Amino acid sequence: MPAGGVGSMEANISTPPYKSEEMLHVFAVYIVLFIIPTVLLSVTFVLGVLGNGLVIWVAGFRMAHTVTTICYLNLAFADFSFSVALPFLIVSGAMGGRWPFGWFLCKFINIMMGINQYGSIFLIAVIALDRCICVLYPVWIQNHRSVSLAKKVIIGPWILAVIFSLPACIFSNTRNDQGNVYCFETFEALGSTKEEQIKALNAIMLPMGIVQFIIGFCMPMSTMFICYGLIAAKIHGIGMMKSSRSFWVLTAVVASFFICWFPIQLIFLLLKVWFKEHEIYQDKIKVLLLLLPLTASLACFNSCLNPILYVFVGRDFRERLIRSLPLTLERALREDFVQTIDTATNLGAPPAEGAVTAM
Repeated sequence: MPAGGVGSMEANISTPPYKSEEMLHVFAVYIVLFIIPTVLLSVTFVLGVLGNGLVIWVAGFRMAHTVTTICYLNLAFADFSFSVALPFLIVSGAMGGRWPFGWFLCKFINIMMGINQYGSIFLIAVIALDRCICVLYPVWIQNHRSVSLAKKVIIGPWILAVIFSLPACIFSNTRNDQGNVYCFETFEALGSTKEEQIKALNAIMLPMGIVQFIIGFCMPMSTMFICYGLIAAKIHGIGMMKSSRSFWVLTAVVASFFICWFPIQLIFLLLKVWFKEHEIYQDKIKVLLLLLPLTASLACFNSCLNPILYVFVGRDFRERLIRSLPLTLERALREDFVQTIDTATNLGAPPAEGAVTAM
């Protein structure tokens, strides 16, 4: 009998086949729901800090401050700040959800992550709108698009981000459960008794979920789709679709945003819609809660993708990377649609109405 045969036989005798299959199933679920999110968060932290830090360095210190660099600098700052906070989540996840960092960091980390997450969402929409105006309204751009105006406009996304992060500010708290401290949302602020809290939650949960889904996701996503659809039509009209590097960079940013953010936004919406009748949807809510760590880590992953897309989307990336990564990133941030369209015009392509740069 081969070595280990007795042990294998004993295992087969002592463990029924259906038990083995059940264990494999539990192990697979554990990998999907806990290992993959932890890996995604770890990768996001490393790439997010390095990539966005590089964007901040190049756009903030190596390039002249223009409307474009101001937009990308703010986006990189939001993603960088978000990435810096991820180790707290990683450690807490590795400890089974326990929170060893105290009450202040529980509230502060949740507020900071909320502000920077929503800040990133709204900033991407502002960048898309700016690109669209550049292409479609060159005369207005020549007369009005300025760095001072950009600095004023860029405040708007941050104000919206702060407003959407108020629930984290109000409800984030620590709770001691049998000697273990956890950091999550508590609702003592809504009432002194559990009945009052549930009644208040039933009143605000659905409206809050709808507002967050529409303003925090659908409106920015619609803005991006409409803007890049108009830009694509303009660029296609002058035959520059394939060579417009900036367009494809920003298109990749929008696509990654949708893929990363739609699952978690949908889960949040369904949880709030079903909250009032949670007893009816109890099983479905359990499934959504199981999927929450995976979809949340996917949403976090978006914060490290933008600087990668700036560099990777384009021709001869590897050659330029070997020569100088900062110069490559600087070129990616500086390049504008209008420069590409101007080149096409000089080569004899039909002139475009949006061929104006106002950096």
